[in-house]
Amino acid sequence: MTNLPSFPLISVVVATYNGEQFLCKQIDSILAQTFPNIEIVIIDDCSTDNTVNLLKQYSSAHSNIFLYTNESNLGYIKNFERGILLTNGDLIAPCDQDDIWLPNKLQKLYDHIGNNLMVYSDSTLIDASDNSLNINMSDIKNQISYTSCLMYTIGAWAPGHSMLFKKSLIDQCLPFPTLVTHDFWLGFVATCYSKIEYVKEPLVLYRQHNHNAISAFTRNAPKLKFTRAEKLNKIRERMKLLYENCPEENVHEKAVFKIILESYQSFSLKNNWTRMTTFFKYKDLILAYKKKSSLMKALFCVKMFFKID
Repeated sequence: MTNLPSFPLISVVVATYNGEQFLCKQIDSILAQTFPNIEIVIIDDCSTDNTVNLLKQYSSAHSNIFLYTNESNLGYIKNFERGILLTNGDLIAPCDQDDIWLPNKLQKLYDHIGNNLMVYSDSTLIDASDNSLNINMSDIKNQISYTSCLMYTIGAWAPGHSMLFKKSLIDQCLPFPTLVTHDFWLGFVATCYSKIEYVKEPLVLYRQHNHNAISAFTRNAPKLKFTRAEKLNKIRERMKLLYENCPEENVHEKAVFKIILESYQSFSLKNNWTRMTTFFKYKDLILAYKKKSSLMKALFCVKMFFKID
């Protein structure tokens, strides 16, 4: 008998909550992956619809599907964290409950991760009826390889549904903060230690519907109302999180985070000037994921003198 090449185990982590409408298509697309060594770890966060019954049917029929249910609702960030801690694989792929993966998704990501901690791909948007919206994620924001943690200063566009990362990353990420999304946090920490590789090819059909926890169309998402003081406190907490978790060996990046953090301690002319000039100096990194012209990037930096962001 010919020995087959050995493949590392990839753990797909599916966090579910009231996902019965689209769940079967997502699970079927994972089971159809061409990568030959996969486990599917599913954590349900107290669904009240038929989600758990559907998942029990899948776990009974497939020996590589492992179903866990939470005793109380954790929220999607902590639900993903719990699922990741239950994995056995050398590599981990977070998974939403309502998308469709192309059959070669995991194989392509595995082929491109190399020595990096993380890789992700482009995605194509579909509607609730599986119809293509003829828009890729890369049409909305720049999909790029991330080479510096400064690229996560105000945001990023490496979504969890299209990423694959090495389990060794997790030791640096725990516990997951709830101040930022789980995929933002994983990506930020990854850039503190390695490059995040980008695969230009769309490998996920990313579903947009009325109940997305996170949507590609951020402008259309409902806006929570915060006072100026609340916004400022939130920004201070986020910048403090990035500064404190940027490793000491990243001397330059940590110093930049410290400057920005300190500039938000008050809105004095000095602090406003420092924040604006720092954004100008590092705008090609900080604004790399935004689809903005050079002029618009410059105007964005000027805005930092006047406005919380």
